[in-house]
Amino acid sequence: MDGDGGRALAPPASDARRPEDGADASASGRPAHAVSLHGEILVRLRDYIVEGNLVGGARIPERQLCEMFGISRTPLREALKVLASEGLVDLLPNRGARVRELSAKNLVELFDVMGGLEALAGRLACENITGDAFDEIERLHHEMYGFYLRRDLHSYFQCNQAIHQKIADAAHNSVLSATYASFSDRLRRVRFCANLSRKHDRWGEAMREHEAILDALRRRAGPELSDILFLHLRNKQVAAAELGPELARAEGEARI
Repeated sequence: MDGDGGRALAPPASDARRPEDGADASASGRPAHAVSLHGEILVRLRDYIVEGNLVGGARIPERQLCEMFGISRTPLREALKVLASEGLVDLLPNRGARVRELSAKNLVELFDVMGGLEALAGRLACENITGDAFDEIERLHHEMYGFYLRRDLHSYFQCNQAIHQKIADAAHNSVLSATYASFSDRLRRVRFCANLSRKHDRWGEAMREHEAILDALRRRAGPELSDILFLHLRNKQVAAAELGPELARAEGEARI
């Protein structure tokens, strides 16, 4: 049992782009087992929301989630505070929390800014990336392709997000990297669900775009990579918009 009365959870799916979730006890001032449990709950709850198990605007069913995760409400609410800072949920004074719902205008604006950040990250990454950093991105790409072939959307998406963050990190610009991570958090749920578009094979299209991303990065072709990444985000935006009224149903089906 942890200090809040919850029991240990089964190992969650890994989230490679968030090393802070597993920060050591010296950084947080809490016992190591408490830090580990906090990070594990945060990863599981984030994935649960991102993968569409709760639609936009839905109230967070705290009691059900506590039963499902085998924890008390204290660690769950700590995790909800983090997700609120990431823009995934809204905290309601004395009324719990709900999944943040983005308007069509919000989505267009967020995708436009995100596309600009991706484009800048690609150009700077081609100027500054190290051989080891490229090798890691290439490894993640091949791992992601394996998940795509197995139709494992959960694991595919984890690799996908890690690749995009590592390209931003390879730009060696701390302001860009932090800004990118903040905007990425706010669009994670929509980007995940956009892969479920029935109107065309967005998932396969995204995989082909990632092949082009890796090739341009390998050649250090900055302007080319910048354009590919911007178009990649624009295509994702179009797929998300195409879901329209289907988005709620698509979210409900995203239980990988």
